[in-house]
Amino acid sequence: MNIVFMGTPDFAVPSLTALAESEKYNVRAVYTQPDKPVGRKRILTPPDVKVCAQKYGIDVYQPSTLKDESVVEELKGLEPDVIVVIAYGKILPKTVLDIPKFGCINIHGSLLPKLRGAAPIQRSVIDGEEETGVTSMLMDVGLDTGDMLLKNSVKILPDETAGELFDRLAPLGAQTLLETLEKIENGTIEREKQNDSLSTYAAMLSKEECVIDWNLSADAVHNKVRGMNPWPVAVTMFKGKKLKIYRTRVCNRSGEPSKVISVNPPVVACGEGSVELLEVQLEGKNRMNAADFFRGQRIAVSDSFSE
Repeated sequence: MNIVFMGTPDFAVPSLTALAESEKYNVRAVYTQPDKPVGRKRILTPPDVKVCAQKYGIDVYQPSTLKDESVVEELKGLEPDVIVVIAYGKILPKTVLDIPKFGCINIHGSLLPKLRGAAPIQRSVIDGEEETGVTSMLMDVGLDTGDMLLKNSVKILPDETAGELFDRLAPLGAQTLLETLEKIENGTIEREKQNDSLSTYAAMLSKEECVIDWNLSADAVHNKVRGMNPWPVAVTMFKGKKLKIYRTRVCNRSGEPSKVISVNPPVVACGEGSVELLEVQLEGKNRMNAADFFRGQRIAVSDSFSE
């Protein structure tokens, strides 16, 4: 089976690796986003998928758009039976969707139709979901609206961060992809239409929504902290400086929202309940254990984390 693979970040790497190492599939080419400048020195850096493709000697294409007629003709020339799309970051026009014999297969990091969109893994944690998973689907012109093919689910652990969940779902995506392709090959794949009335949307995270609202419940604050770890990271204010909060634990103690109600362990009150701070980073300082931060800053009961 000839395959063209489209993906960009590390989430797609296990799937590309599985295809490249399988004797059943011929990955004709990989399409990924253009290299981008990274860090303070703006060093031009290739996407993770490009690095993986080069490791296996697979041709890499990095077009700025898939709408260009020459790009479409180039794709047609590769004669793919299937185009596999995982976190590519570009919309596929109908001219591309119509190319492969068996269609374009997307691996999405949620149990569709819940959490369509760009950040399903992070939003599942922020929303306090107890279960999520991976769905393979046959792509159409909508945003994650195509017919579902296979689903594999996992439980979200109470203190699990988005990054940790990401690391569990990426290999599950590879497993789901291989299962899907096998069923397509032997003609046993079954399509299920999505119920649009049950759909939710997982918008891309932004730095603007990082600020913690201490008037929310302890569960909501805790979910926000772990859902924004490792990026963009939940923040609060402490003595006029930004304090990033990487990890917390829900507590039952209560008090005035945003106020410190214990220093050993370091606990901050929420609108309902409280959270123990476990790992933080003050603006201009290193990431550290919250108990050490409290001692170093001489934080006292009734100090506030909102000013």
